[in-house]
Amino acid sequence: MKKKILFLSLGIFFLSVSSCKKDYLETAPTDAVDNSAVFTTTANADVALNGIYRYMFQRNEGVQNRPGVGGILLNMEFLGEDLHISSSNWYSSEGSWLRHRSVTNSMLTYSYRIFYRMIGNANFIIDNIDAASGPDADKKRIKAEALTLRAYSHYFLVQMFGKRYDAASKPNTQLGVPILIKSTDTNKPRATVEEVYTQIVKDLDDAIALNVTTRANQSHVNLSVTKGLRARVALTMQDYPNAIKYSKEVIDSNLFPLMSATAYQSGFNDATILSEYMFASMPIPDQADQFGSFFSQIAYDANTSFMRGNPKRINSLLYDFIPATDVRKKMWEPNPTATNFPLPTTSFRRQPYMSRKFAIKVKGAPTLGDVPLMRSAEMYLILAEAYAKTPGQEANAKTTLLALNSKRDPNALVSTKTGAALIDEILNYRRVELWGEGFRFLDLKRLNQNLDRRGIPNIGAAEIAALSGTDFVPAGDPIWQFLIPQDEIDANSGISASQQNP
Repeated sequence: MKKKILFLSLGIFFLSVSSCKKDYLETAPTDAVDNSAVFTTTANADVALNGIYRYMFQRNEGVQNRPGVGGILLNMEFLGEDLHISSSNWYSSEGSWLRHRSVTNSMLTYSYRIFYRMIGNANFIIDNIDAASGPDADKKRIKAEALTLRAYSHYFLVQMFGKRYDAASKPNTQLGVPILIKSTDTNKPRATVEEVYTQIVKDLDDAIALNVTTRANQSHVNLSVTKGLRARVALTMQDYPNAIKYSKEVIDSNLFPLMSATAYQSGFNDATILSEYMFASMPIPDQADQFGSFFSQIAYDANTSFMRGNPKRINSLLYDFIPATDVRKKMWEPNPTATNFPLPTTSFRRQPYMSRKFAIKVKGAPTLGDVPLMRSAEMYLILAEAYAKTPGQEANAKTTLLALNSKRDPNALVSTKTGAALIDEILNYRRVELWGEGFRFLDLKRLNQNLDRRGIPNIGAAEIAALSGTDFVPAGDPIWQFLIPQDEIDANSGISASQQNP
């Protein structure tokens, strides 16, 4: 007997090979219903769909630093140069790029598994929803959500495990990840990066064509979120016309107006009152996890031993870039004191440039908060960058950047920069605006830029030494790719050892 890969949620599995060892990637159901009845009605299909959303925020493998997709987003930040932690855990693992380059590391396995579980369950929904009994409107909504979640998952996987997409090198024949689009798919080989992105775009276009605007709340995707993801994917593919088209459609809908300065300082924790939250994981109190949530890892006032001793800090050079009158400057404190940075108890440490961007939703309660997965501010940044990289559109790029910045800074002016300097300015505002939300590593990779931590004043010499040579990683280096987990290579006959990333 061989190993078995099982992606289980709600009692559904999508990929299996016979096994005599552990059930790799297996979990117990969270909201279980009888498999034979799951897809007989749209109501039951909704239960399966809601299981995917819940899986996106729950703790994985019982380990505190793996709070669902939020844990992946944090890891994307730890791999960059803008979010620092004083703990040696950062320098000896994520910060030094060790975990994603070890084929047996549990963090690597978790990163691979979480998105394939989402894909597997989305596939069961897509394959069966048309035959379910229930209103046609519900069938369309459920299918559109499942298509978007499948695209969302393949998109993360190909960015982490494949080389970057390069529009100048089409077709991108470098190896990506297996594409799974049927609940019966098994032992699939690694598709090319081009093929994966083609499927992602198809899924998003199919979901957009269903034109579903309704949803339960911001914890679910709808047409706006699908368009936002379509814009995000287009930017990654250097497809600037579509990045412009879809980000502009979201902005012009005015469904997610930019937050006020007051709301901006409220803790980034409540999608129900923060106007620009398009998509968020929204655990309710009885689903709160004191030690294993996204907010337990990043909220300045999270009462966990790790956060009390290791507040998250911003790159001081990036902090210096922010104008003094910009509300974003208030998200970090270069010289925290008991007066300017009060903390819940004396056991909390203060460190220079510590963050106050994220705070728990209810003071004194478990570390609960709504994890931002997409905000309309990102749409402005996508639009500005796409305009700036499109000949003849610099004026529109400046206007778009001002539309965002004027909501953050009453003294904001139209940029006077042009060409590469304008693009750099937009990207720096992107780093500031989206700090802590999971973009930095993926941005560096899509932009084909170096990781450069050298010369950052608030990363000391001892910390640089502990980063194991990853104070500087040149663009295109093989270590920008996550390795395929060894368990996947052992279990999937479609992937040979020779197809492992270098």
